[in-house]
Amino acid sequence: MADDPHSPLATPFSPEPQRSASQAAPDPGPGASGILLEDPSGMTAADRAGAAQAAQEEQAKKSADAVWAPLSGPTFRMLWLIWMAANTCMWMNDVAAAWLMTSLTTSPVLVALVQSASTLPVFLLGLPSGALADILDRRRYFIVTQFWVAIVALLLCLAVLSGQMTAYLLLVLTFANGIGLAMRWPVFSALIPELVPKHHLPSAMALNGVAMNASRIIGPLLAGAIIASLGSAWVFVLNAALSIVSAFVLIRWKRAHKENPLGRERLPSAMRVGLQFIKESPRMHAVLARTISYFLQATAVMALLPLTAQRLHGPDADGGANTFTLLLACMGAGAIVGAFFLPRLRQAFSKERLVLLGSVVQALSTLLVAYSPNVYVGAPAMFLSGVALIISANTLGVAAQMALPNWVRARGMSIYQMSIMGGTAAGAALWGQVATMSDVRTSLTVAAVFGVASMLLVQRLIKDRQIEEDLSPSKAIKRPEFDVPPEAGRVVVIIEYLIDPDRAKDFRALMQESRRSRMRQGALSWHLLHSMSRPERYLEQIVDESWTEHLRRFDRVTADDVALRDRKLAYHRGKEPPLVQRYFADSE
Repeated sequence: MADDPHSPLATPFSPEPQRSASQAAPDPGPGASGILLEDPSGMTAADRAGAAQAAQEEQAKKSADAVWAPLSGPTFRMLWLIWMAANTCMWMNDVAAAWLMTSLTTSPVLVALVQSASTLPVFLLGLPSGALADILDRRRYFIVTQFWVAIVALLLCLAVLSGQMTAYLLLVLTFANGIGLAMRWPVFSALIPELVPKHHLPSAMALNGVAMNASRIIGPLLAGAIIASLGSAWVFVLNAALSIVSAFVLIRWKRAHKENPLGRERLPSAMRVGLQFIKESPRMHAVLARTISYFLQATAVMALLPLTAQRLHGPDADGGANTFTLLLACMGAGAIVGAFFLPRLRQAFSKERLVLLGSVVQALSTLLVAYSPNVYVGAPAMFLSGVALIISANTLGVAAQMALPNWVRARGMSIYQMSIMGGTAAGAALWGQVATMSDVRTSLTVAAVFGVASMLLVQRLIKDRQIEEDLSPSKAIKRPEFDVPPEAGRVVVIIEYLIDPDRAKDFRALMQESRRSRMRQGALSWHLLHSMSRPERYLEQIVDESWTEHLRRFDRVTADDVALRDRKLAYHRGKEPPLVQRYFADSE
């Protein structure tokens, strides 16, 4: 029966039921010290405006100084330089592969599929790589990714020099290189919080953006110079050399890997928990939908850029390679310059409006590229595209970081990256097909209109509640301890609440938040049972995969989870805290 916790399918875990954790300590109140400010009541309007402007300028100066602070740490500086080199290699490879494809085929679809082959692995393998980054030694894992990329680059070089390269072999090897990218991105994201103090984490993320966009300029320039003077094969040689050097630098890094006391998570379980967290997070739903919409639109310019460069350059000797490189460099420069305006834009616009602004600016730049009569118009248009990219990508990336607690960050960010690459891969194939059926200019025009319309629709249908949760880890809820050895199989937890019937509706609504919280932590299932014979009695039932996975949920508790527990306890009208019982489920 629903009101009988002693199910015949369950074995009692302990002869004595446990009680829930004690009530949280009362709020000590606003006792923190502050800064004594001048009384504004006696100041003129001009004085107040001047003081406010001076305060803003001082804050801006401090923020600018803090951006470079993480580089004072030698380990972060080493990894940042490796990240810069890795992204430079990525852009060099993309430029060389895209340009090589134009010499192998004239099909717009195959040219656009180079972008899809590069990004699709991140979409397909993002979750496994994120889970591995959470459960393996991250330094060794990072080293393996560097050697993988180096081997693929050598294979590309050999295929070109031997004359065996074909359009389809290029797509296969580009896909293999994308596998290395899929493995590398989540582990780097997970390492950064280990290397800098919490107050420097935003600066570290900003520096990662600087590295990414600086490499967007350096990589294409290097690749273009090498292609024009030596040929595409030597771009892949340089990629292999930089990746191997980075791997040996990582080998010299003495990082202590801390094993989890509960042991290493199994990969299938870690992947399930990562997906489950995203499924139960409305904030991540909003971030992912906006990310897919934006990159589905924005990839049109990048995927068809080689063909656009050929049109803008004309029938000269290099076929537009230098123009292609210049356009990419302008886009990277736009992203770097746009980063300096982000603080003011965040003050002026909400996150929703910033993302919409990025889509509108991207649409404008796409139309300018489509109808540019020459490179003198195309280059500023690509600069504007870079500004749009940094506005949207940075806003969405920060929103994703704020929606993820530390314990699932690598998996959550890998899923966020999957949404980027999925939107990019789908967009490249879509706009390439539209260009094949019509022409490049028509494809870019449709992409611009589609992008703004789809973002407006997504923001209307999938609301971002703009609620900032406190996702810092908390030890307020302790692990249970028993002398009975754990059995194999699932663990069933029953928590009994006594609720005033007049408050039952509000309690049920609150328990839906409890369901999302339990499922985000990794529970297999959750149910709320209501007694037929005692209307005030409610049973919260949580099922965990195993005893070990049950204990892991206590390591994943955040401050927001503790606040939710206290809100639930406020509805309980019993003299004692809610009764907690644990059972081992019969596996047969």
